[in-house]
Amino acid sequence: MGQQIAVVAKPSPNAGVLRFEANRNLTGMGHELFRSAAEAIGPRPAAKLARTLLEAGGVDTVHIYGNMITVDLAKGADGGGVADAIRDLYQYWKPGMELPVFEDVVAEAAPAAASGDSGEAGGAESEYTRRVPAHLIERSQAGLAKWKANHGG
Repeated sequence: MGQQIAVVAKPSPNAGVLRFEANRNLTGMGHELFRSAAEAIGPRPAAKLARTLLEAGGVDTVHIYGNMITVDLAKGADGGGVADAIRDLYQYWKPGMELPVFEDVVAEAAPAAASGDSGEAGGAESEYTRRVPAHLIERSQAGLAKWKANHGG
């Protein structure tokens, strides 16, 4: 599940610096620089990628601008798994992984559905009124009444 990101390694004139171009924009139009995993806060793709790279070790800083990723390696590191980490950023399932089992969720949902099918409209309506704000219910009822008046319903 999820799609792999196409990653192309770009040449860098500096030793210990890896540059990659991805087919996904990770930051929009802004620059993001991460020096530690603690700085990579939040669910943004750039922060998630920086956390992954910095926590794996061998990386000093990660700079991301749009779809360009620049990785400064720690002294003595080779950066072997960096391209794979970028490529697998959105890969949620890999061959050989166990699929999640949802039997417990289905078993819990079945009794709840059975109790709502008792023939009472109040059960479904109470769920509807619980989830939808009152002003939207009123607006919906007014719109339905207007439509019925105009269409002879």
